[in-house]
Amino acid sequence: MRPKRLAILGASGSIGRSTLAVLSELGPEREAFEVVLLAAHRSIEPLVRAADDHHCKTLAFTGIEDRAALPAMGHDQRAFCGPRAILDALEACDPDLVLNGITGAAGLGASLYAIEAGKSLLLANKESLVVAGPLLMGLARRTGAQVLPVDSEHAAIHQCLRGERRQDLKKIWLTASGGPFRTLPFDALQVVSVEAALAHPTWKMGPRISIGSATLMNKSFEVLEAHHLFDLAADEIDVLVHPQSIVHSMVGFCDGSILAQLGVPDMRLPIAYCLGYPERMNLDFEGFDPARFAELRFEAPDLRRFPALALGWRCIDAGGSSGAILNAADEVATAAFLDGRIAFPRIAAIVEECLDALDSEALESLDHVLDTDRRAREVARTCVLETAQ
Repeated sequence: MRPKRLAILGASGSIGRSTLAVLSELGPEREAFEVVLLAAHRSIEPLVRAADDHHCKTLAFTGIEDRAALPAMGHDQRAFCGPRAILDALEACDPDLVLNGITGAAGLGASLYAIEAGKSLLLANKESLVVAGPLLMGLARRTGAQVLPVDSEHAAIHQCLRGERRQDLKKIWLTASGGPFRTLPFDALQVVSVEAALAHPTWKMGPRISIGSATLMNKSFEVLEAHHLFDLAADEIDVLVHPQSIVHSMVGFCDGSILAQLGVPDMRLPIAYCLGYPERMNLDFEGFDPARFAELRFEAPDLRRFPALALGWRCIDAGGSSGAILNAADEVATAAFLDGRIAFPRIAAIVEECLDALDSEALESLDHVLDTDRRAREVARTCVLETAQ
């Protein structure tokens, strides 16, 4: 049986690096995978090294226009450059598995390609479902494409639902660490620094996801993601703060039973689960030790402290283009906070103002999603400017 052809998008980011680490740590099962594409924005040297290590012959750089800017590569290697680099490279490589670890709405095109082509999409780019969930999941049903969630919370739900009947499901609980400001006095949130917001207590992630974890906007996205992935109603989704990040999510059933998936906070675990699905791979990994966590703590989230969390359920109720508005406004507001132009609480406030300003519309096409994204960014930029004045 030939190896599964694997494309890793966002290969220089945290998800991409963890995926490459999983492949390096596999034993004989490593032969089951052939890395056919590594893609990044501008990280040339890390990508070239990874390509050599994993014998990958195709690279893609969306943030580099000129092929001449790249170093000399092997005679059998090729590189695609420019805004369409990833899509062109995917067409040329024809992978079986597409792991989408791109950050932000920029990952939507690759998710759409994989689903249209009927590929297995290993989805770490939650924004794809946030901005275009109805389009993508409807398309997946038509093409038969398999969408496997790489997010630790949704991978946990996926595992808890294996072999269960949909009609027996009563509720899911997504767990959240609570981020760096879980116990910070409410008034102190007005003056938190960028450095403090980036200092996540349990996970090592990129800037945007780290800020999303600090505001709990990231969990709001995951509420929407769970709605689309598992066809859940708003009242079937709940969130619990679990600062130890050991229980990744839970599912409750009609008979009162609750299943939970537990593990150390390491993205290699859900990545390995998705790579091997429907089988499990042998990974030389020190897993969860129950004796070290004899007490697991859970608490309800404080919506006064984290108003961003409520926006996920709002977007489920609004449907249509509301998720695209949510994501675009958050990208703009988060960038403004990272640049020091707005205070931390203004991130959630600006996103809510954008949802108030723009009506949700039924999504008709990718162009409609992109137009919504553009309009929402304009409104969010105006909100940022008004804040700074």
